[in-house]
Amino acid sequence: MSDANALDRARYDFKKAMQEITSYRGRGTELISVYVPNGKMISDVMAYLREEQSQASNIKSKSTMKNVTSAIDSIMSRLRTYKSTPPNGVVIFCGEVPRAGDQTKMVQYTLEPPEGVAAFLYRCDSEFFTEPLEEMLLDKKSYGLITIDRKEATLGLLSGSRISVLKHFDSLVPSKHHQGGQSSVRFERLIEIAAHEFYRKVADHATEVFLNRTELQGILVGGPGSTKDFFVKEEYLHHELRKKVVSPLFDTGYTDESGLRELVDAAKDTLSDMQLTVEKEYMQRLFREIRKPDGGLAAYGEDDVRAAAESGAAEVLLLSESLNKYRVEVECGSGHVSKVTVADPDGKIACPECGAAAKALGQEDMIDEFFEIADGFNTKVQLISGDSEEGDMLMRAFGGTAAILRYRAG
Repeated sequence: MSDANALDRARYDFKKAMQEITSYRGRGTELISVYVPNGKMISDVMAYLREEQSQASNIKSKSTMKNVTSAIDSIMSRLRTYKSTPPNGVVIFCGEVPRAGDQTKMVQYTLEPPEGVAAFLYRCDSEFFTEPLEEMLLDKKSYGLITIDRKEATLGLLSGSRISVLKHFDSLVPSKHHQGGQSSVRFERLIEIAAHEFYRKVADHATEVFLNRTELQGILVGGPGSTKDFFVKEEYLHHELRKKVVSPLFDTGYTDESGLRELVDAAKDTLSDMQLTVEKEYMQRLFREIRKPDGGLAAYGEDDVRAAAESGAAEVLLLSESLNKYRVEVECGSGHVSKVTVADPDGKIACPECGAAAKALGQEDMIDEFFEIADGFNTKVQLISGDSEEGDMLMRAFGGTAAILRYRAG
């Protein structure tokens, strides 16, 4: 899978899991959340959980006691699959949640978050504890940050709402004033040489920290005065980084860590518009193809888009994040095995061949399935946010699925 598709899929899966996790409510205080930071011994966590399981025997409600001990058993079984804690830690949510009528079902989610878990936490409540993860949602993009003037420069990274300082430089470029005994022209030349070397140093470090970050969506450049414009215009940055510089450049009063915060604040409107612009461009391209007399290089509706994707004819798949559908493999009593698309994989499903009741053999999120199909043909998957105008149009007009084609199949 391409790096871009893999990152977008990870964002989608994390966001969808969080939406599901936050929607659950238990019938009692029996939904368990466990946060394990990097460096915490799995054996220590297991010992803690065994103690909690022992304490659960004091719960008065027999059904709650049974559900809590079962959830702890399930969490411990999952933890046994880890030899050590992942680099960013691991978070497990587990518990019995209500279904239709008096029925319940056990749910479990195991997440390796995009940012490090701060501390070990165990909580048993009527809802899952997700607050530490809410600022980590993977659909928040990462941006490189550069603030620069002749005195200093700072390189940083914006990930979600977190601003990290990667490198700070003091320039040592002399101020522009006359020195006794030196000619003004020679001194000015020395200043420009020093400034040139400073800009090269900043650019070299920018290459080092930004070039191989596949998740980087763009680079924001700011600072007071015209230095930032000169730095970008004179092409000090690596040519691949220059392509990612967000226009316009931004005015900031400072070029240290506080300057990075100023830069992000100044760019808020631009950042929010960038993803919408990408989505709009793809949707406009789709509409241009559809308006052609022969239908152009476009497909829409699940069946046609699936056929184009599976044949390799699709260049870009346009999928609404609001799809919320599943591909389920089912088998009926007559032995017919089929795949169907449903909104509720736990609901009643009829065999598409004979109409008899069918049982589910396996299920997969529909968007995840399209990511896997795309992987075999180097097809880009573009997710369209459900709350944008383009996302609304994609859902209403095309059922949430469309494609821009490389060629017309058949």
